[in-house]
Amino acid sequence: PWTSSMLMMFEDEVVDMDQPPVTYAPVGCTRTGVVPDGFDELRRSRRIGSGRADFERAADALLTWQMHRRAGIAVMASHEWVEPGAVAELRLGVGRLGLRAPVRVVDVVDEPTRRGFAYGTLPGHPESGEESFVVELGETGDVTLTITAVSRPASRLARLSGPVGRLVQSRITDRYLSALADREG
Repeated sequence: PWTSSMLMMFEDEVVDMDQPPVTYAPVGCTRTGVVPDGFDELRRSRRIGSGRADFERAADALLTWQMHRRAGIAVMASHEWVEPGAVAELRLGVGRLGLRAPVRVVDVVDEPTRRGFAYGTLPGHPESGEESFVVELGETGDVTLTITAVSRPASRLARLSGPVGRLVQSRITDRYLSALADREG
């Protein structure tokens, strides 16, 4: 749980995070599908429901950071709803053992049958790159969540983790997919 002093410190950090550029190029690589040299791509999709009501529920959970929270990621965001330029600090774990991952929203998808966003890494994130989350209502009524990550290690710890780091990223992606699939009503 976040204490009031932690929230005040985070608000100060959000102001500071509002300025630095993302730690990779080109921005938009998850939308274009162009993977920069030296980066790895992870892409997964999962059917998470059926029909307009499931689509709206999933999109709302995604765009209010609830998918991340349901997956066990603590989120402190500059905005309650995802919007271009919003910054967030994602944390996995607790206290000093927690992994800090600051990000900025670099793209928002708001179409009648597709909603989602992408965020880019900010200084202090263990990875460098972009991750997108898009919920889609297909012509058959299936609701699908697609997650795309284009990244490479940025911190010393991430570089040293090698294949273990990729496994952690894969597991977190699975948790995101399950977080929206496992919720009803």
